[in-house]
Amino acid sequence: MRHSLIALTLAAAAAMPAMARAAEPVTPGRVIVAGEGEATTAPDMALLSLSVMREAATAREALDANNDAMAAVISGMKAAGIAERDLQTAGFQISPRYNFTNKPDGTQEAVLVGYQVTNTLSVRVRDIDKTGEIIDKAVTLGVNQGAGISFVNEDPSATITEARKRAIADAIARAKVLTEAAGVTLGRVVEIADQFSTQPPSPMLAKSFDAVSASAPVQSGENAYRVQVSVTFEIAK
Repeated sequence: MRHSLIALTLAAAAAMPAMARAAEPVTPGRVIVAGEGEATTAPDMALLSLSVMREAATAREALDANNDAMAAVISGMKAAGIAERDLQTAGFQISPRYNFTNKPDGTQEAVLVGYQVTNTLSVRVRDIDKTGEIIDKAVTLGVNQGAGISFVNEDPSATITEARKRAIADAIARAKVLTEAAGVTLGRVVEIADQFSTQPPSPMLAKSFDAVSASAPVQSGENAYRVQVSVTFEIAK
């Protein structure tokens, strides 16, 4: 009798792991897809980078000349309707200038010939239709060095939201194609991750504004905002 009880106990103990495994829920299969969405909108603001460069025999003279020119540019921007909060110094540099001559021994001799002072002003133009007028005015007032322009959106959130919706729709469509091809049924969404990216507007760069005519023609075009999402679905069967 005792031996029978021991045998039954051992048999029950051996069966328990198998029963526990049988009771464990089966994890459904999953499919992971990437979706992309893009939405575009017209820009509502222009960003200008305007530089004034002046040269003189001494750093003091170059700085004084540059200060006078930049002060005139800033005053002109304010007179044209640019708010003070939309004007910001973006760079300032004082650089010596040298002439290099070759010596008989093959070395070069550097001779200081003057100084360059460059002051760069960042300007936000909220009335985008006035961009060409602002550029022309800046050149007239003394801007003469490398500069650029780009067109942006002050608040692109609505456009980004639309891009996200399109990215999710794209992911769902791709998942349906995959599961139908595999002969299974698409289940519920279990995880979503998104990555926002924007197609930055290409800045219009120029080494010099000497050739810019009155009311410089500019085209603002459209800005594209892109969103990528990764969506994980369960496979229903």
